[in-house]
Amino acid sequence: MLIKEQSESGHWYQKDGTPAYTIEGKSGKRATTLRDAKKLGLLPSVTTILNVAAKPGLQTWLQHQAILSALTLPRQENESEEDWLNRVTKDSKETGRKAAQRGTDIHEVVESFYEGMLLEAIPPYVRKVEETLNNAFGKNCAWLPEKSFSHELGYAGKVDLHCKAYAGFDGVVVDVKTKEGSLDKVTPYFENIMQLAAYREGLGLPKARTANLYISTNGDVKLIEHSEEDIADALKCFFHLLRFYQIKSKL
Repeated sequence: MLIKEQSESGHWYQKDGTPAYTIEGKSGKRATTLRDAKKLGLLPSVTTILNVAAKPGLQTWLQHQAILSALTLPRQENESEEDWLNRVTKDSKETGRKAAQRGTDIHEVVESFYEGMLLEAIPPYVRKVEETLNNAFGKNCAWLPEKSFSHELGYAGKVDLHCKAYAGFDGVVVDVKTKEGSLDKVTPYFENIMQLAAYREGLGLPKARTANLYISTNGDVKLIEHSEEDIADALKCFFHLLRFYQIKSKL
């Protein structure tokens, strides 16, 4: 299951695209809320918008983690059902947290590499990322990591990797996903395609090529590029979700 810790989910941006993930509260810094966003005129992130849609794949993964935790944590003698359920729930959440942290670590290493800050002890999977992107899009693509943006329709976000127009391309937009285990059968979820469609539009690169770059915790790397037809359909769906979110949240 794909997980990304500290993703944009629940994140907010200023109208110029500057991240506004936290604000200074009475007791110090805290996460920005919807109430804050309304007061300050902030824009919701792409994945905040996507969260209004059902994610069957994620729900299945969460259910599996809960079942596995229940199987490995038998009910103790004289333990109440409520206490046991709380213990199982805590354990399953910890599994997700650790997987998410591994994903965060991988993202940060890839980001550092393309920022030119990772000069020594470069992990083999980063070299695989470099080779995979070069093979797909050529060596002349000047990759820009962690670019934030805002869109006039009222959303914003931050893109893992993108490059601007070159050699006949209108650019390339790449979103990195991490996964436990083998990548042999990995398939993008529709929300992954919507995410890339929204990013492409938000960056002002309406004809850019788009792809998900999967990095496994075992070091494997796989790139899946999306067709123009799929991206166009996904963008229509995203805009409907955006309007739904705006009306529901009174933004």
